[in-house]
Amino acid sequence: MSLQWLSKEEAPPVLGKLIAISSITSLFLYCIIWSLLEIFNLDYKFIFLIAGLICILISIHLFISFPFFEIKNKQHKKIILKKEYSLYYILIFLSGARRQIFVVFAAFLMVEKFGYSASQVTLLFLVNYIFNWFFAERIGKLINIFGEKKCLIFEYIGLVIVFTSYAFVTNAYIAAGLYIIDHMFFALAIAINTYFQKIADPKDIASTAGVSFTINHIAAVFIPVLLGFVWINSHSIVFLIGSLFALLSLIASFFLPNNLSKIILDESNLKKVRI
Repeated sequence: MSLQWLSKEEAPPVLGKLIAISSITSLFLYCIIWSLLEIFNLDYKFIFLIAGLICILISIHLFISFPFFEIKNKQHKKIILKKEYSLYYILIFLSGARRQIFVVFAAFLMVEKFGYSASQVTLLFLVNYIFNWFFAERIGKLINIFGEKKCLIFEYIGLVIVFTSYAFVTNAYIAAGLYIIDHMFFALAIAINTYFQKIADPKDIASTAGVSFTINHIAAVFIPVLLGFVWINSHSIVFLIGSLFALLSLIASFFLPNNLSKIILDESNLKKVRI
C-alpha cells in the first residue's frame, strides 16, 4: 500500500518512519504485556482478548474517521511474474533466507552458547527497537541521498562481516553487539522495495507484493529446517552459510542501475524522465 501511495521521493523516508513507529509501538506494548503478566498476573487468554477488542475498535474508528481514497493506478488482480523483476525476486529470496538465520539461530546462539536468559534476550530486542525508533527514518533519508545500490552494497558488506563474526565469536558482549548491528541493517532493506517501486509498472505493485511475500516465505519454510540439522553438529557452519547468502546478495546488488535515485515521474505525461 505504501509503494502505491507514496511518490518515489517520499517512499524511503516515509517507509523508515513507518519502521520507527512500529518500533515505538512494539516498545510500548512490551512494557504493557510485561506489566500485565508480571504485576497483574493476567492470564494469556485475557491479554489476547483485550488485544483483539482494541484492534476491532481501532478498525471501526479508522473506517468511520478516514475518507475513502481512490487508487491512482488500478492494480492487477492476477499473479504477475516478469523477467524485468528477476533481480528483485532474487534479492527478496536472499533477504528472507538471511532473516531466518538471524531470527532463529542468532537468538539460539545467545542462549545456547552464551547462556543469555529470557530477560537478557528481551533486553536485546528492546535495544533494537530503540535504535529503529531513533534512526530508521534517517536511514530512509540516506537512501534518497546515496541511492539504493550504494546502500544495499553497504548493507551486504556489513552482513558478510557480521555473519562471519557470528561463526567465530567467543565473547558474550561482542555477540550481543553483533546481534544489535545485525538488526540495524534491517532498516536498509527498505532499499529493496524502493528499488522495485522505481522499476515497476505501478499496476504491478500489489500483485508483485504477493509474489515477493511468497518468495520470502519459501526461505522461511525451508531454511530453519535444513539448517536446524546443521546446527546440531556445528553452529559456525550455519552462520558461514548466512555469510554466503549475504555475499550472494552483495553480488546481486552490483547489478542494480547506478542512477535509480535520479529517476522521477513526470505526472503530466506519465513518462519516465532521467535528470
